[in-house]
Formats: sequence, structure tokens, C-alpha cells
Amino acid sequence: MGNVGLLYVGAVLVINGLMLLGLVEARAAAPLNIFVGGLQVLTPTYLIFTSGGDPTVVLSAAGLYLFGFTYLYVAFNLLADLDGTGVGWFSAFVACCALVYAGLNFGRFDDPGFGVIWLYWAVLWALFFLVLGLKREQLTRFTGAFCLLCGVVTGAAPAFLLLTGEWSDHTTTWALVLAVLGVVSLPALYVRFRAHPAPGVPPAAPVPTGAPAAPPTGGAEVRPEASAPRPGTEGRR
Repeated sequence: MGNVGLLYVGAVLVINGLMLLGLVEARAAAPLNIFVGGLQVLTPTYLIFTSGGDPTVVLSAAGLYLFGFTYLYVAFNLLADLDGTGVGWFSAFVACCALVYAGLNFGRFDDPGFGVIWLYWAVLWALFFLVLGLKREQLTRFTGAFCLLCGVVTGAAPAFLLLTGEWSDHTTTWALVLAVLGVVSLPALYVRFRAHPAPGVPPAAPVPTGAPAAPPTGGAEVRPEASAPRPGTEGRR
């Protein structure tokens, strides 16, 4: 059941990444955040209630709430045009929890593949904190690009490997592949997107990260006062 949820975590990360890159309008991303956020709350609740008190199942399921609450929080921000600092500081909490879960997967659960995946998520949610909580808007596009990558390599790809039974037989291999990809992609994406001009139109609302990117301007002249995303001003055009 959790494997199915992981597939759709990949989907929502892709959409939110595209939003931060300015390719998806912010409010248009809200429905998927609601759908996946709801799924990531219902799934762990079901797993906990049917676990018979098994502490390992409860511990694993508890981590899913981190994602479910993030996506629901993001959706509320998008639809209600709220300031994104709350999502940003909650993301700092999630990033810290993700480090703990990474350690648990390397040790207690003996799954180095997901240990690396949780490290990806710790970095991603830390970027959400920087962009939304600390207003580092210059990192918006870099965060969007990394979010898009995470949607594929930490969500969709491992979900299909788990659903087809290919993950458990090669978990160390997947861990190495993901680790190398992460080490190579982070600096490459930073160089590519850190200096890239920010979208010319202020985002319509915050994402599970920070200020979402605005839709492409279609070549129109960029107004100086709107040259960078401004969390909390979404929708006030």
C-alpha cells in the first residue's frame, strides 16, 4: 500500500517542481497536492490501525505523515493565498526527521537504498525551508529542478521497482546509483539554475518548498519590480 503512495509522491513532486520552474500555474497544482496529501494521511493511518501494535510498522508509517501534511499544507497555502513561512518552517522539521529516517534505514531497517532516498528528501525539504522560511528566493528555480529530479528518482522509479519486486534484490546497487546521481546532480543543477533569471511574474502561491515559480512570460518584457518571486504576494496581480 505504501508503494502505491510512493508512486504518487513522485507525481506531486514533479508537478510542484514544474511549478517552481514556472511551467505550471501555482493554483493549478493545488488539487494534486490535496489528492496525494490525503492519500499520505489515510495510508499511514490504515497501516497503524492494522499493525497490531508492531513498533516497526508504526515507525515506518509515521514517516508518511511528514509528506501528507506537507502537501495538504501547501494546498491550503495555494488556495487561500497564505504566506509561505509556515510551510517553510514545517519543512525544516521534516528535513530533520528525514535525517533520522535515513539513519534508521541504513541501520535498523537494513535498506541502504531508502537510506539514500531519505537523504534526498532531507536536502529537498531543507531547500523548501531556505526558499520559504528564510526567503532565499534566488534558490527557487534550483529547488524546483531538484524537486523534479526527486519526483523521478525517489518517487516514481523506486515505486515501480518495489511494485515489480526488483528493489529488495538489488538494494545496495540502487543505493550506490542514487548516491552517485545525487552527488553529481546537486552541483550541476545549482550551476544551471542558481544563476538563471527568476520568472518575471510573481508566483501565485507557495509550494511544499517555498515561493512557487510563476508561469512563463512568453517573451514579454520583465518588470523590474517583479523580477524575483515574492512569497506571500501570490495572486495579487
